[in-house]
Amino acid sequence: MSTAPVNSPEKPESPFGKRLRNFLIVMVAIALSIALVLGLRTETTSATLAKLSETSTPLEVAISNGKPSLVEFYADWCTVCQKMAPDITQLETEYADKMNFVMLNVDNTKWLPEMLRYRVDGIPHFVFLSQQGETIAQAIGDQPRTIMASNLEALVTNSSLPYAQPSGKVSKFSAPVAPTANQDDPRSHGSQVVN
Repeated sequence: MSTAPVNSPEKPESPFGKRLRNFLIVMVAIALSIALVLGLRTETTSATLAKLSETSTPLEVAISNGKPSLVEFYADWCTVCQKMAPDITQLETEYADKMNFVMLNVDNTKWLPEMLRYRVDGIPHFVFLSQQGETIAQAIGDQPRTIMASNLEALVTNSSLPYAQPSGKVSKFSAPVAPTANQDDPRSHGSQVVN
């Protein structure tokens, strides 16, 4: 049977062991610090809806400055809007001197008249405006960068937009206003009864 007490202190650590342990702790701390700095740097350089909104042309200016405009109705919580932010940022950089980019947050009640005017019922909702501020076309939902670029190129060159729903187009259909005296009308079943 051993005579050592149950709670005996462990063998003291050697000076070399203490140095090695401290060195490893410092190295891990440095690695974590570098990872944190790099992570924050990539976060701050990425395109965000807030940055797009900050650099946005005010709607009043966009309608009156003689340039075509892309108006985006968005919300900060909209995942598709967030997903498209880098593409919109690149397109804004590419077309900055040729057209306006307007960002309108649907959560801001200030834009309610515009939401009603452009019939915004889903986001992101894009409205393409002519140089005179007139609605040319609209698109709703996730738009691939290539499709959006084609629409913007057409907007800048005053061509028809290839991938957007034209606005203001109404069919030439006209229905007769007066009812016809047709026996085939199901509502006239009483006249079909023969005595």
